[in-house]
Amino acid sequence: MIPEELLIFAGRGEYPIYALEGARAAGVKRIVVAGVRGMASKKLLKMADQSVVFGVGELQSALDWLSASGIQQMMLVGQITPMALFRTRFDAFTRQLLASLPIKNAHTIFGKIIEEIEKRHVTVIPSSCFMGDHIPGAGLLTNRPLTALEQDDIDFGHRAAMGVCDLDIGQTILVKEGMVLAVEAFEGTNATLRRGAKLGGQGSVMIKVAKRDHDMRFDIPVFGEHTVKLCKKCGIRAVAFQAGRLVMIDRARVIDLANRYGIALIGLDSGLPMAPLEP
Repeated sequence: MIPEELLIFAGRGEYPIYALEGARAAGVKRIVVAGVRGMASKKLLKMADQSVVFGVGELQSALDWLSASGIQQMMLVGQITPMALFRTRFDAFTRQLLASLPIKNAHTIFGKIIEEIEKRHVTVIPSSCFMGDHIPGAGLLTNRPLTALEQDDIDFGHRAAMGVCDLDIGQTILVKEGMVLAVEAFEGTNATLRRGAKLGGQGSVMIKVAKRDHDMRFDIPVFGEHTVKLCKKCGIRAVAFQAGRLVMIDRARVIDLANRYGIALIGLDSGLPMAPLEP
């Protein structure tokens, strides 16, 4: 059921803009944006019917505002800079929340935050909602077919990436000729690609996945124009992802760029549930 009112809690990047546009197209009448200060774009804040900003460490203030707002449904979209957890001044509530987690990763941190949100009688809907135009299915998206070596690396890389992701380590790995060049950890995808490229040079493949019981309310894999350009710079020749389980921001632009660079993009049938497109 499409909500009358929706809160978009937004981090960095264009994803929140496309989520807002998708929600409006789906019939959401009022959209409020709570942006992370220094990360959410000014364009996004202007597009909303109402907008507020909070520092990444101001969780208590954000939750107090949410309780008073009367909003009942929200989405969490956009990137939170990983290093912010090491460089930010946190309020007492946020410090206590982080200290309560023996293991800190996207699922434990955001899972705990969602628990606190739901205590305020607010439902967090999947971040894939309203993004159907940006979630590709199975098959080759680009013009250049995969080479046999690339296909072998993708088959191996998908199995390896699922093992890594199922352990909540990261979503992305880089493979070349049967060798794992880099595994994503807390530094994020871009740093992983740069690190792997320094080791392996030209001709690697990138595999990006979501784990088997992935919580689609947050941290859904995302791939966009910036990453395509970085793949070109790093000599990555093919990118594989799970069909129906990745958001491709500005899909037409991404595919056009990949074709110009000779980078193959392919959606893999993982046999896992697809990301929900409606609340």
